[in-house]
Amino acid sequence: QVQLVESGGGLVQAGGSLRLSCAASGRTSTLFTMGWFRQAPGKEREFVGALSWIDKSTYFGDSVKGRFTMSGDSAKNTVYLQMGSLKPEDTAVYYCAADRDRYVEVTELAYDYWGQGTQVTVSS
Repeated sequence: QVQLVESGGGLVQAGGSLRLSCAASGRTSTLFTMGWFRQAPGKEREFVGALSWIDKSTYFGDSVKGRFTMSGDSAKNTVYLQMGSLKPEDTAVYYCAADRDRYVEVTELAYDYWGQGTQVTVSS
């Protein structure tokens, strides 16, 4: 089993930055991809970004490209989502997810483990 714990959410003004962390514990050697998703009230869960532990390559959803980055510290089994130029529409609960598949996926059904989520609120 794998446990994921997110941290770093909070309230930030539009145009500001925030960094989320996701720490994995348990059978982390089985994980190949770490992803971030978000869900705003009344909306479906949306792919934000993913990082492959194989080569540290990253992928992002269109709505955050150029504003968000991801990085990972394999020694700490932790990934980070650096969010910049934040907009009110970025307000959502952000979820960390982990996948045992070697191929990076952008659909939530592909991910095997999920964190509890952390709230990000961007004020205008």
